[in-house]
Amino acid sequence: MKLTFLFIAIAASLSACGKKETVAPVNPVRPALTQIVGVQAEEGGVFYSGEIRARNELTVSFRTGGKLIARPVEAGMRVKSGQVLARLDPLDAEFQAGAARAQYTLTESEALRYRELHRKGFVSQSVLDAKEAALQAASAQAGLTHNQSDYTVLRAAHDGVVAATLAEAGQVVSAGQPVLRLAQSGETEVSIEIPEADYAARHVGDKADIVLLTGAGAHMSGRLRELSPSADPVSRTYAARVSIVSAANHIALGMTARVRFEAAKTGAAELLIPVSAVYQQGGHPAVWIVSADHTVSLRPVEISAYRDSGAVIASGLAAGERIVTAGVHRLSAGEKIQLIAQVSVP
Repeated sequence: MKLTFLFIAIAASLSACGKKETVAPVNPVRPALTQIVGVQAEEGGVFYSGEIRARNELTVSFRTGGKLIARPVEAGMRVKSGQVLARLDPLDAEFQAGAARAQYTLTESEALRYRELHRKGFVSQSVLDAKEAALQAASAQAGLTHNQSDYTVLRAAHDGVVAATLAEAGQVVSAGQPVLRLAQSGETEVSIEIPEADYAARHVGDKADIVLLTGAGAHMSGRLRELSPSADPVSRTYAARVSIVSAANHIALGMTARVRFEAAKTGAAELLIPVSAVYQQGGHPAVWIVSADHTVSLRPVEISAYRDSGAVIASGLAAGERIVTAGVHRLSAGEKIQLIAQVSVP
């Protein structure tokens, strides 16, 4: 009997262990980066990123074709006026020059002989004129082939820096094919791209503040020198050049710079939000609004311009409202979030 009770007790214990406790599901609160929307002062201006370039850049090429046998310069090297940049195989040009010189010598001797015959009355003036014309043609051909031989050596037309190499030794190049891009020493400027939304507000002569994004971030003054009248068909931006009025001592070609143009004085403040806060809803922009109880709702907005510093809100949002600025594609309406940051737009 005692053994029977023992078996029953063990079975009951095992049965109790096999039952799992039912735990009510808990919906985790998603952490989200938010900020309070603020008014951007008009004086902030409009910013563009660009690259330091030489004002005068030349694409250098040979005036004759041939096999490239040497290119003793590399990108970034400084060169002097007259310095050899590249060489073509001169053999063919030398053969042509030799043949032209031989033809000129033969034609010259014939012209001398016919001059003597004409003096003695054995040939007419027209025959002599033909020989004289042949001599002039041979002389021109000899000069041309001599120049072609000189054209196998490519030299720098001025002091500068090799901005890019476009052909390698061993490659066969044609006349006029780019071999190097040479940046002339002297004035420098910043190459930037102007978005369509900002094109009408930009004019040649606009003053700009330029900041290098390397080192100590030197500030320089500049002026919009050139603005393309047509947009790039792919990026839909307009190429522009900003001349540097007061260049920093340590400025170098290729450095990254930020260009700021003063904003137009319209009397109206701007609301600027991070581009990461914009959620596309059916092809239209919207933002997630955070309520007092930390739940989110999606609200359509109108964006007047996109800039390097963010998106400019035209309508649909007011200063002081809190929005989600990261992870906007993972949220759903009515969801409660945990605030992990509170940043205000200046």
